[in-house]
Amino acid sequence: MTLESPLLHALLLDGQGGATSLTPAQLDAWQPEQGLLWLHMDYTDSASRQWLEQQSKLPELAIESLLAENTRPRAALLGEHLLLALRGVNTNPGADPEDMVSIRLCISSNCIISTRKRRLLSVIKLVEQLHAGQGPCTSADLIVQLNEGLVERMGLTVEALDDELSELELNLLTDADSEMRHSVRNLRRQCISLRRYYSPQRDAFNQLQGERLDWLSTDHRLALREISDRLLRHIEDLDMLRERAAMAQEELASQQSEQLNQRMYVLSIISAIFLPLGFLTGLLGINVGGIPGADNDNAFLMFLASLSLMVGGLFWLFRRWRWL
Repeated sequence: MTLESPLLHALLLDGQGGATSLTPAQLDAWQPEQGLLWLHMDYTDSASRQWLEQQSKLPELAIESLLAENTRPRAALLGEHLLLALRGVNTNPGADPEDMVSIRLCISSNCIISTRKRRLLSVIKLVEQLHAGQGPCTSADLIVQLNEGLVERMGLTVEALDDELSELELNLLTDADSEMRHSVRNLRRQCISLRRYYSPQRDAFNQLQGERLDWLSTDHRLALREISDRLLRHIEDLDMLRERAAMAQEELASQQSEQLNQRMYVLSIISAIFLPLGFLTGLLGINVGGIPGADNDNAFLMFLASLSLMVGGLFWLFRRWRWL
């Protein structure tokens, strides 16, 4: 079993919660009776593809599953191998949570081969637990703990979205601004995207529980069912967040529409006041004979006084009509 550059880690589980990193020479000498072997590699590496196709001795469908570029969460039984495709929230620095990270696994009772393109923090945490002697002991334990880590980070993402939406709702009642509209729309988009990715993951968990595997005990199936139920609660929380975001968008649109109506109303009142004034000043500004007061030195002051009285009369009339 020669394997060099494509290997991210090669761990031999001791069955007590710990693991030992193997060198290429130790990998070449590994035998199933020595313990559970976990190989993790980057499928975008050409060496990984070459090793899987030429040296892994896996079924062709299993190799295609491990090298697939686009995968949907699923669980399928292929002979003695369990093919598992899962997705986790992208918690890498600078990444969007809805940009999910995929991991593909081919699992048997004594060997696990997993591939990924981008690093998944749930896998990193699992490796750290193995080195600390607190990790999984069997293939079934690894599946359960990996899924627990994925769903836990999904829950943290949902909680973060809930906190962000609560803050936006508070600001909406106190100090709404134009930038808030973009924030609410972006949060709603995240909820919809995560909801679209979470649902197939739960379907994969349900498929996994139904597979007939000798090394998957009843306790493990119950643990997977509990994880599936937790994921369902996260999906329901996302549905609620999506509805709250939609209501926040509607409230924000209503506030903006009300502000626009108020401004248009003020402009309409100003137009109603200045329309007769503009008509009179335009009428007296025509350059023809017979303009009243053309020969009176006090005509301009009298005209200003009459305009002031007209403005006052219009204000009184608008208040009487309750327009102001």
